[in-house]
Amino acid sequence: MKILVTGSKGFIGKNLIVELKNQGYKEIYEYDIDSSLEDLGKYTSDCEFVFHLAGVNRPKDEKEFIEGNFGFTSTLLDSLRKHNNKSTIMLSSSIQAELNNPYGISKKKGEELLFSYGKEVNSKILVYRFPNVFGKWCKPNYNSAVATFSFNIANELPITINDPNVDMSLIYIDDLVNELINGLKGNPNKKGDYCNVEPVYKVKLGQIVDLLYSFKESRLNKEIPDTKDPFTKKLYANYLSYLPKDKFSYELKMNVDNRGSFTEFLKSDDRGQVSINISKPGIVKGNHWHHTKNEKFLVVSGTGVIRFRKIDETEVIEYFVSGNKLEVVDIPPGYTHNIENLGNTDMVTVMWANEKFDPEKLDTYFVEV
Repeated sequence: MKILVTGSKGFIGKNLIVELKNQGYKEIYEYDIDSSLEDLGKYTSDCEFVFHLAGVNRPKDEKEFIEGNFGFTSTLLDSLRKHNNKSTIMLSSSIQAELNNPYGISKKKGEELLFSYGKEVNSKILVYRFPNVFGKWCKPNYNSAVATFSFNIANELPITINDPNVDMSLIYIDDLVNELINGLKGNPNKKGDYCNVEPVYKVKLGQIVDLLYSFKESRLNKEIPDTKDPFTKKLYANYLSYLPKDKFSYELKMNVDNRGSFTEFLKSDDRGQVSINISKPGIVKGNHWHHTKNEKFLVVSGTGVIRFRKIDETEVIEYFVSGNKLEVVDIPPGYTHNIENLGNTDMVTVMWANEKFDPEKLDTYFVEV
């Protein structure tokens, strides 16, 4: 299928095109502000589907709204009409088309023009009225509060919040792109005259800002976001895309002694804690047990043995472990346990505990295996 994408270098256009290519679509005509009318004529001569994403939302002069959101739509349709091309056309409109402001009026006129054209030539029309869209590659300090706040917070720049109680309606770029491709395949989420992207998240601006700051703080406290919540999961992915290129990495505090080191990596209230344990050759660590706390050990480098003894018995159980054969060893409650490095190099163990370390509630009792 030959697909024309106008506004191909914009936020939605870039995300759409890369996913179209991921899904195997090869003939994609990319049209943007630096393209020519000759390009448009060539593309509209044989395209089979049009994603009309081009538009103006932050002009220097208000008259550019009509020129960009109505005028170019007219030019596009004239070119399709000239070639008797009855391709399905998807239009990127806005919920502001319902409002009486220059931007909304221009979007509404673009919609009306497209609906009229569809009836005239018997072409299928898909009009989407998007609320605020967030996600990777959205330009900060332009027309998206989420992009601006994400960029500024990730880059340690100040932000200004006029009213934290403002309700925002948001859709995520990947959900939007998936819906557009559904439309391409003939399965748009259409209700009445308009098509819709779901889900739409209703979130207060202050809540968004709090989450973004918590993402930044997570590098210090090692807390991972609650990705069970779909909006938090998507906002966190969005936030990471705005990290400075020289700040992708961050240091962890290593607790080092003559035995090796122990370093907390990640933790959360409901999913426990992950740590990295490094043991020097011949070193034994542990010799303690827990009432309820439980753990999983995974040796990823080196060789060693994990020993267990039920605290009211004498039998010692041994599990020999190695980075050459990755296997997880559960650490049940009621068993005192230790881990010994049997090799000649450092042994590295990934350790998961079902709860975060709490110095006020250790549930750890030292008893030799």
